Amino acid sequence: MNIKVMHNSKIKHTFLQRLKKGLIFLHNNGASKTIAKIKEKAFNKTSKSKNYEYYIALPPSRYKKELCIWYRKETGKRLNLRNPQTYNEKIQWLKLYDTTQLKTQLADKKQVRKWVARKIGNEYLIPILGTWDSLDEINFQLLPEQFVLKCNHGCGWNLIVKDKSKMDFNAAKAKFNRWLSTNFAFKYGFELQYKDIQPCIIAEKYINNSDGDLHDYKFWCFEGEVKYIMYLSERNISHLKMTFYSIDWVPLNISYNYEKHLSPAPKPSNLDEMLNIAKVLSAGFHFVRVDLYVLDDGIIKFGEMTFTPYSGVCRWNPPEADAMLGKLIAL
Repeated sequence: MNIKVMHNSKIKHTFLQRLKKGLIFLHNNGASKTIAKIKEKAFNKTSKSKNYEYYIALPPSRYKKELCIWYRKETGKRLNLRNPQTYNEKIQWLKLYDTTQLKTQLADKKQVRKWVARKIGNEYLIPILGTWDSLDEINFQLLPEQFVLKCNHGCGWNLIVKDKSKMDFNAAKAKFNRWLSTNFAFKYGFELQYKDIQPCIIAEKYINNSDGDLHDYKFWCFEGEVKYIMYLSERNISHLKMTFYSIDWVPLNISYNYEKHLSPAPKPSNLDEMLNIAKVLSAGFHFVRVDLYVLDDGIIKFGEMTFTPYSGVCRWNPPEADAMLGKLIAL
């Protein structure tokens, strides 16, 4: 038996027993503020050490409890799963109770392509250059000078190669080995739609706009209806910036986690086409964000289907936006 584990368990048990006795004493003496401080300190102490290895080893019966603990650590708020009201709370509910095989298929960057092709056509897909199980399998001589490598089973696991001759293969291999051996579902708050995806590497054609940026339109869809559009830019230029728009392209005073643009972006000429695409792809889901790109020539390309943006712990500005968006998700 692991002596270190035994020792840590004994310490934890003693700590909790002493905490329990102390809380009873304080409660009997009416010291409610002190109790609250001790509980918060104990909560922080017990939640700080939890990492990927801890979460992936959990049985599914523990997901609910640990999600509540994780949510409070990330937001400072208690998670109401019995009667969720806010957007962030409802995203947590959907993680636990609405993860389906279809969502897993659509979260898979390889498998989603077949579904999108059936729904709206192949022309909206970014051309794919190949798929492999490891970086060692790739014959880089057959790839163009510019391309994008990404893992299919997570978010943000991308390598943009603008000049193949300058690619650091060893660094890339270390990165992809780490990503391929990681289950993204347990990286940041139980995004369980990623749990059963078979990992692989995808190479896509490199796309961008003439200004060196990539114009990214994210359609926030509730019950198959587009309610808001989030425009992202300057990802490749300086710092990523966002602005929320109405479906009529009126800028809104809503944001989360990222800077807002200093001035409004021009309305895309093919906005109606993008709205129709988002409506088709979002049908049948309580909530999904449909991500699309628009190139200089007006061509629209599909990005991904995102079911849990920022894992449902968005720092909304203003805070009231959390409740406003929550009302749009009918559970």
